[in-house]
Amino acid sequence: MDSWFDLSVPVVTGMPVYPGDPPVEVTRALTVAEHGVNVLRLHMGSQSGTHVDAPYHVDESWPTLDDLPLARFAGAAVVADVRGLAPRAPITPEHLAPALGLLGPRAAGILLLATGWSAHWGTDHYAEHPWLTPAAARALVTAGVRTVAVDALSVDPTGGAELPAHRVLCGAGGVIAENLTGLDRLAEAQAAGRPVEVFLFPLRLPGADGAPVRATARVGDVAVEDVAVRDVDPDTRPRRGPSSAPGERV
Repeated sequence: MDSWFDLSVPVVTGMPVYPGDPPVEVTRALTVAEHGVNVLRLHMGSQSGTHVDAPYHVDESWPTLDDLPLARFAGAAVVADVRGLAPRAPITPEHLAPALGLLGPRAAGILLLATGWSAHWGTDHYAEHPWLTPAAARALVTAGVRTVAVDALSVDPTGGAELPAHRVLCGAGGVIAENLTGLDRLAEAQAAGRPVEVFLFPLRLPGADGAPVRATARVGDVAVEDVAVRDVDPDTRPRRGPSSAPGERV
């Protein structure tokens, strides 16, 4: 049976944002008692909470959010498990090699970067996350990755004047999802041989640099081809009946 996971952080007043971004405020605009309905008023930047970056985020000549195909935001994915790195540690191509080896039929260019840094959400330590080196970003693009999602504030060092990993990934027409949570569960599912799908659909904001998303994942059962024949009870294997044609399954 498939299992579903919410990979999004809650949108609340005062939640962490990238330095310099608008603060998030969630207040009551209408109430049932006064107006007959409940409606919230939201004040937030396009890069608030769990969100995606379009290429336009770092270059005005690159595609905006609504220029991108929907396939960029959903599909089979692989997890690069880089948990255990030190604060502000670089993530190199060598760190990504095991995950890149799983690409191909198992993923449509979507990679989840599990740093474990979502455990520090809401603390000062959250900004000290590991980051992708330009060489690592180029390795992802060369491997066909066009969507990278990370459980940290950015794929680049937070507070840096340049955004080299952003420019490599977005320059290839890719998108970046940031501030995910719970990727450790997907890393463990993948290690157990279970296929992972992710869904990162953003708000439809015309001409936008990015938008909040409700990031979710679906984890399937262990693929049949991953189960060794020797582990199957011979008495439970399907048999061809007397009326079956050659090659026909019953």
